[in-house]
Amino acid sequence: MRAVPVQLKPQSEPRELTPGRRALLRLLRRRGAMLGLVIVIFFVVIAIFASSIAPQDPLSTSWSAVRKAPSAQYLFGTDEIGRDVLSRVIWGARASLLAGLVSVCIAMAFGVPIGLLAGYMDGWVDGLISRFTDSMLAVPFLILAIALAAFLGPSLTNAMIAIGVSATPIFIRLTRAQVLSVKVEDYVEAARAVGNPHWRIALRHILPNILPPLIVQATLAIAAAIIAEASLSFLGLGQQPPAPSWGSMLNTAKNYVDNSPWMAIWPGLSIFLLVLSFNLLGDGLRDALDPRHK
Repeated sequence: MRAVPVQLKPQSEPRELTPGRRALLRLLRRRGAMLGLVIVIFFVVIAIFASSIAPQDPLSTSWSAVRKAPSAQYLFGTDEIGRDVLSRVIWGARASLLAGLVSVCIAMAFGVPIGLLAGYMDGWVDGLISRFTDSMLAVPFLILAIALAAFLGPSLTNAMIAIGVSATPIFIRLTRAQVLSVKVEDYVEAARAVGNPHWRIALRHILPNILPPLIVQATLAIAAAIIAEASLSFLGLGQQPPAPSWGSMLNTAKNYVDNSPWMAIWPGLSIFLLVLSFNLLGDGLRDALDPRHK
């Protein structure tokens, strides 16, 4: 019998991964970033469902339970007027996350367009914006936030505005630097050569290509904003009592550290974990979104 040749089907070439999928795979390989993401999600869930998770009313006082040590009834103990520390820590997560997210959104809403304008226009526009940014960066971030919060008045809303304004120069400087490096690329020159208007070049061809470093900076800025909000609340310029805030809880706890250390341990540990998780996530995003990473 004559052998019939078997035709082998050509193997399909592996589908090339998109840049977004490659960045996601690189991010998933980083255990530190994944740990930070899990902790962030944990605190976000706690903040969203605080009313259902908190075992007691965070504002309810009990003079028979003043500064009680952690027990089955009060897992984190109570404070100086008998309020449940666990419930106040849970509700305080909402204030800290809200301050971090809103203040960074404010900073990006002002900083990115101004930095985009400065980097793209050059000339006296760039010089004026750069000098103004340098003058703001000459003042330390936290000092500027405290000064603005004191000027606006003590409240969580004013604290978020003060933190957002104080963080704006960072995004202006970063956006300007990224635009200066991107606007000389060949695809931008080609878009300019075919007659695209300036606004289209800036928004369609430049802005999408500078988003990765801005996302990384936003993640790290949230961690700094959470610390700033806790500092302002500690100084009495943020969330006002009796509303729960980790910073104001630490301010009260400093008077009872010797006899009731749990009043300071739990809000301090919460700040530490949340800020650490955002920093780990930001470091992972920086490595994952770097196109030169192998």
